[in-house]
Amino acid sequence: MAQMGSPRSSAAAGGEQGEEKPRRRSSGGSSSTTTTRERPPSGPLLRPRLDSLKKNRPPFPWFGLDIGGTLVKLVYFEPKDISAEEEQEEVENLKSIRKYLTSNVAYGRTGIRDVHLELKDLTLCGQKGNLHFIRFPTFDLPAFIQMGRDKNFSSLHTSLCATGGGAYKFEEDFRTVGDLQLCKLDELDCLVRGVLYIDSIGFNGQSECYYLENPTNRERFQKIPYNLENPYPLLLVNIGSGVSILAVYSEGNYKRVTGTSFGNMMSKEKQESVSKEDLARATLVTITNNIGSIARMCALNENINRVVFVGNFLRINTISMKLLAYALEYWSKGQLKALFLEHEGYFGAAGAFLELLNTS
Repeated sequence: MAQMGSPRSSAAAGGEQGEEKPRRRSSGGSSSTTTTRERPPSGPLLRPRLDSLKKNRPPFPWFGLDIGGTLVKLVYFEPKDISAEEEQEEVENLKSIRKYLTSNVAYGRTGIRDVHLELKDLTLCGQKGNLHFIRFPTFDLPAFIQMGRDKNFSSLHTSLCATGGGAYKFEEDFRTVGDLQLCKLDELDCLVRGVLYIDSIGFNGQSECYYLENPTNRERFQKIPYNLENPYPLLLVNIGSGVSILAVYSEGNYKRVTGTSFGNMMSKEKQESVSKEDLARATLVTITNNIGSIARMCALNENINRVVFVGNFLRINTISMKLLAYALEYWSKGQLKALFLEHEGYFGAAGAFLELLNTS
């Protein structure tokens, strides 16, 4: 998702078909989550302002969780400008969590930190640091909860900001095993908010948003940056275990146009029940072609000419992105281009993370 400006908003998740009325986000103001890459001024006048900010910010560690049907996505803020005094006061279990998350790129057999997606030198709530993006299969969530218990996470936080269907499914496990309450957040609100926020800060000086030029031509195919600085109106297509299509008209004002589910065919168990050839044909041709056709129809009905595709279905899946780009161009007779975002499936977790900062 793409570039500069102030945080905007949008959302998506799989579900039943049907149109909803425009929704307006009612979370806290954006001032507490405004991100800048400028270093704050140094000197004796800085201390009172930082002390004030400290009182209004949540305790570390800062997390946002998106618990989906297939994957858990986690966004973690690593503070980089901790003073010697703060480091001395930092409790041992907080140091342990920070070291564990930032010194590894793999966790157990299935957890992965997507190092290439790390956002560097951000300033949030007066604290400078880096934003990390971590994922692991949902079936390993019990091990994650147990790890939080082993590291005594509940002594640092009493609750976690989480979105996705799993926030309801695993709520009792978090409470009984991890001694943690889940602050359950709306999936679409988090999705929209995460998309617009990450787009607004850019990708370490590069564009978050891009499109594919000549998607079906191997020799001429290339990835082209796209500026989403003025995105409205925007059609946001989220493809995970299901599909949701949202029309975003302005910051905090969007509606879900339609959506569906094509089952859990991304899970290993379901894949083993069909041949690889059939699975590839079904997911990479039929689904992408249908999604492209539906997206074009929704864009036409809503009078929108920007169509952005996000979601973990697209993660390391260039073939599907090429097919979506071709399908949208075909059905729109060249009038629409499929836009993609670098952080693909992490926007829900990013939205949950931002809510943690807003509630401070």
